[in-house]
Formats: sequence, C-alpha cells, structure tokens
Amino acid sequence: MGGDDDRAKSAASQNGSESEVAAAAGHKEEQAETGDISGTQFPSVVELNVGGQVYTTALSTLTRENTSLLGIIFSGKSKTPPLRDTRGRYFLDRDGHLFRFILDYLRNTKLVLPEEFAEKDRLQVEAEYYRLPGLVESIRRARGGGASRGEKDSGSGGPGAANRSQQQDSTTKGNKAQSNNSNASAYDSNQNADGSSADNSTDGFITVGYRGTFAFGRDGLADVQFRKLMRIIVCGKVSLCREVFKDTLNESRDPDRGQGDRYTSRFFLKHNFLEQAFDMLQQAGFALSSSCATAANGMRQTGNPEQESEEDRWLHYNEFIFQRAGSG
Repeated sequence: MGGDDDRAKSAASQNGSESEVAAAAGHKEEQAETGDISGTQFPSVVELNVGGQVYTTALSTLTRENTSLLGIIFSGKSKTPPLRDTRGRYFLDRDGHLFRFILDYLRNTKLVLPEEFAEKDRLQVEAEYYRLPGLVESIRRARGGGASRGEKDSGSGGPGAANRSQQQDSTTKGNKAQSNNSNASAYDSNQNADGSSADNSTDGFITVGYRGTFAFGRDGLADVQFRKLMRIIVCGKVSLCREVFKDTLNESRDPDRGQGDRYTSRFFLKHNFLEQAFDMLQQAGFALSSSCATAANGMRQTGNPEQESEEDRWLHYNEFIFQRAGSG
C-alpha cells in the first residue's frame, strides 16, 4: 500500500510541474501575441537608430524621466516592443538631427541650443512627442512664448497686462526705428562711406568639388565620355548654398542647420549631375571664378599594381569656385 501511495504522489507532483510549465509557456505565447514587453531587460548601453542617425547612450539616461515615452519604452512598461533595424539597433521613426537635443536634455536636465537656432517649433513638436513637459516649457521660454506669469495676469488687467503693453510699445518703437534705418545715410553701420553695402548677403563664393573616375568597358578600355562621380561636395555660406541648390542640397553631414550666416564644408548634393549644379549656380547669378584639379592616380602607381583596378588608377579630384557679386 505504501508503494502505491508514493507512486500516486509522484504522479501528482509530475502533473503539477507539467501544469506550471504549460502555464508559463501559455503566458509567453500570450506576451508574444499581445506584444507585451513588461519585465524586458534592456542592455545598460543602448544603441538607437533615430531617423537614420545612430546614437549610443546609457539606459539610465533614456529612463531618467520615467513618465516620458522613452522612459516607458526602455523600462519595459510599454505594451508595444520597440522596432529594430537590420543591425539590431532600436529604431525610432523621428527626426534624427533634433534627437540630439532630446538626449542632451535627458543627460543635463536643461535645454542648451546653438545661437540663432531656427527650429524651435520643430523641436517643441519632438519634445511633445517624447512627453517631456519640462523640455516643452523650456522651449516655450526660449521662443519668448508660453504661459508665463505675466501672460496669466494679463487677462485680469494685472501687472502682466502693463508689462505686455510696455513690450508692445517697445516693439512698435523698434519697428519704427528699423523702418527709419532702412533710409539711413551713408554713415549707417551697415554701409560704407560711399553708400555701398558693407555686408551684402547676396555676394559670396561657393566651391563645388567632386571626386570621380572614368568607367571602363571591354578589354580595360576607358570610356572617357562616361564619367563616374562619387559625390558632389558643396562648400560656402549656408544661406547661399540653400538659396542656390534648394531641395537638392543634402545637409545630413552637418546637423547644426539653424544658422544661415555660418560657413560649412560638409554639404553635398543629392544627385551626381555636375552640369545640373552648374546650371543652378548660373541661374542664381554665379559665374566661374577659378578651378583646380589633381592628376589621375594612374600617373604614378603605388603599392601592388595587381590589386589596383583601372578605375582606381584614373581617380581624380576637381574643384570649381563660383562667385556672385552684388549689383551695388
């Protein structure tokens, strides 16, 4: 009898273990179906792909604001698992350039923007998307707006109304002064003694450079009429480059896009048609001022010639400098 009892208890115990395993498996299947990632363990160092821009940061930075969207996702509280790119990095389909300000805020708990930053509206949209009310308020203050104390008092005729009235008067006076300055004499700070402009934003230089080679066909013969360009590089004043090349200008290698009066050497074009770039410069009033070129690599071979392709030997670099002078 004792042996039968022991066998019964063992069977019951085994059935109980199988039930627990089945229940655990069922819970995992339910998580997979619903996308529940509660309790997911994220690495202490997280790689992110935000709109094509790659960032590496600490998990503690992303979860610093636990009520933010990033805090919810990377603390495992989200019902939807984050997407991953082909390299396994967590993917966010947002503005990759502006995300650096989101990350800086989480690291330093304060907003720091470059001088003359011109994308505050877009940055506020990003801050609202990531659910960072502190950052949203900081951006509003940086824009000179937001629900400040003076604005709250303005509705009841309090001191805020008086302050706003004084600001409006100052703005009106400033506009009048600006209008008068437009008709100022030759002694204006923006003019030379002869009346010409000292800072004419229409004047300037743009340098267009490219690295290219020639394609080769049968028997290693060069087709000199078939030019292969790797990339057309644009250097110059940011505002002039944007004016000339418009939406064909690629600024992805120079993320500090807010300042139009600075200079850059990191812009390039979204196409490889050199003559199209020249046409756009000519239409904008630019004329070729100077040019330079390097010799092809094939003029002097280095290393192992057997490992050099014909195209490598004909690789060369050219630069063209265009100038636009103002009518004044």
